[in-house]
Amino acid sequence: MDFKKLLAYQKSFDLAMAIFEISKSFPKEETYSLTDQIRRSSRSVCANISEAYRKRRYPKHFVSKLTDADAENSETNTWLDFALSCKYISDEDYSKFSKEGKEIGKLLNFMIHNPSKFGVKIE
Repeated sequence: MDFKKLLAYQKSFDLAMAIFEISKSFPKEETYSLTDQIRRSSRSVCANISEAYRKRRYPKHFVSKLTDADAENSETNTWLDFALSCKYISDEDYSKFSKEGKEIGKLLNFMIHNPSKFGVKIE
């Protein structure tokens, strides 16, 4: 199986792309702060999932990279809080993105607690 077929990867990639699109409308003065940070953290979720999948031969590394993905997912949610408070995104977009982030978190949590279902050999 390819990591791109993992539901957590697909959903996190889609969320990162949606955030990228909406962040294009953020003010210029946010380029090197909020815009850069939210793009980086949202993209790091899928990057860490792909790294975890490639390290599934080593259970502790697999779980470690997934916890990194979960942390980046939480960071993305924090940046969404700022974007909402600064009125850069609508309540509707915030709710949609936040809901998607929570779903990604649940998928990551499942993977963390069930590594053997993803090809990790537990010794």
